[in-house]
Amino acid sequence: MAERIAPITMPKFGLAMTEGIVVGWLAAIGDSIASGQELVEIETTKITNVYESPVSGVLRRQLASQGETLSVGALIGVVAEPSVPDAEIDTFIAGFEAQSPETASDDEEKTTPANTVIAVGPLKLRVQDSGIAQPGRLPVILIHGFAGSLDNWMLVQPALAEITRVIAFDLPGHGESSKSVGDGTVASLAQVTQALLEAISIEKAHVVGHSLGGAVAIELAARAPEAVASMTLIAPAGIGDSINAAFIDGILNATTRKTLQPALSLLVHDKALISRQMVEEMIRFKRLDGALDGLRTLAAASFDGDRQKISLIAPLERFAGKTALLWGENDEILPASQAGNATGNVTVTTYPQTGHMPQLERSSAVAARLKTIIAG
Repeated sequence: MAERIAPITMPKFGLAMTEGIVVGWLAAIGDSIASGQELVEIETTKITNVYESPVSGVLRRQLASQGETLSVGALIGVVAEPSVPDAEIDTFIAGFEAQSPETASDDEEKTTPANTVIAVGPLKLRVQDSGIAQPGRLPVILIHGFAGSLDNWMLVQPALAEITRVIAFDLPGHGESSKSVGDGTVASLAQVTQALLEAISIEKAHVVGHSLGGAVAIELAARAPEAVASMTLIAPAGIGDSINAAFIDGILNATTRKTLQPALSLLVHDKALISRQMVEEMIRFKRLDGALDGLRTLAAASFDGDRQKISLIAPLERFAGKTALLWGENDEILPASQAGNATGNVTVTTYPQTGHMPQLERSSAVAARLKTIIAG
């Protein structure tokens, strides 16, 4: 019976997700569904995201209504062919048991993150260590962008953790790390990143950086080329002149949900992905002691209005390893055209109908690309 009927369950967006809210179905009962088709919109405390159907068939049941909150793994729908009798589907639903944390598989346990606070000099950094080291396979370091956090990797980190060790962390001035950022330069952030790798005994890794984190990755490769096996730069700063000043200004100066929402919406092409919780979380973060001062120092060190003050084209060209540039074609913060400035051993991939954060809007494609790079 199970082979004829496919359960649609509450997905797990990120290693720490335990439940989600059904925002709305994107297909009606009776619709033919293709594998990979957008099926239902799910909201978490971090983001609203579209869940793509894992199977093909006909949507026969919608078991979760709009606004309903359900645990990860709970049955929310059923896909089956028209020939499957309704009674058989009813029996399947009655006998379905969502997998509980107590019955999680060994693979799931291996990819459960360990959140730790690691001292790096005078700083304390929140680090999320997931996956397991694999023989002959290097670990991955994930570096988020300006005003972000390690949560920006929530949709790709689980996939990467299936094949290797993955380290995500909050840069100084961000998330739950120390709010002191020193002079706020990309060079100082790269120095901290290098010190973190030494603290956790990682000699060499694949380095993935987004936006300002991409600039940090290039600086790290310039400082310690022996520690960087490859770079994947997602809409990186430092290889073009312009930046959308409205984003930086909004992050620094907006104080209410109404004024901050437009700035955060610049991050994505699909504006519905910016959840109310995400906006409120940013407002709460900015109220933390030292957080806003840190962001202002970081912004002043790298940006001047609508211009970037950092240029890393030369060190990027000197990097001997492979570099993959990933960019959303509809990036409203750092234009995708800046990819044309990159020189050296660089390949460029662009994603249509995608904004500044392909790791959120095109998480499956980005994860697949990263897996290819990690596998060599």
